[in-house]
Amino acid sequence: MTTSEVPVAGAGRAPIRVLIADDHPVVRQGLRTFLGIQDDIVVVGEAADGASAVSLAESAEPDIVLMDLKMPGADGLTALTELRARGVSARVLILTSVTERGHVLPAVQAGAAGYLYKDVDPQALVQAIRAVHDGHVLFAPDAAEAMLAEPASGDDRGLAALTDREREVLVHIARGRSNREIARALVVSEKTVKTHVSNLLMKLGVQDRTQAALYAVRHGVGTVGEGARD
Repeated sequence: MTTSEVPVAGAGRAPIRVLIADDHPVVRQGLRTFLGIQDDIVVVGEAADGASAVSLAESAEPDIVLMDLKMPGADGLTALTELRARGVSARVLILTSVTERGHVLPAVQAGAAGYLYKDVDPQALVQAIRAVHDGHVLFAPDAAEAMLAEPASGDDRGLAALTDREREVLVHIARGRSNREIARALVVSEKTVKTHVSNLLMKLGVQDRTQAALYAVRHGVGTVGEGARD
């Protein structure tokens, strides 16, 4: 595994720090080369297996981990679980060639904030990295369909326990909006939004906003006709 650093990007904003975890050197090199020409992204490390990815994520402090699922030793799913157990704050974007739909839900349950396939358009990948960094959740169409095909829990008591404001926040989460965007829409502080998000996660019994978004969609929250009171 390797690391690298660059100065803060222009306009006074730090670049998005990306760690690449993939067991194929050609893939890592291609991603590093392409991402390296983006003004707002810097690759801070490469890992060839899950164990190295976890170790490097702790030391290099990336904002985003591009994680392959199938790697020797500790695979991507194992690495995801370990990152969460260690409290690593980096958001994980799965980038895999594994097309079996059964892999999507376990990855989300382990903490993935997005799920893309390696045939994604390079520029779309860049936009995905930016979106996930901004707090959005993002899935390739096939991956999203796989998630929605999973049977929804019949227990909606958590949903019923939400306050009106928490439900409004959940609607925005389901639409892929970040805390900053939600705060702007509801005319409240970002700190207030974070509090609402924490409360609704607890009430719904989910672990992060990705799972909250999927819960909302699968229970019909955030569909056309339902939204925040403007």
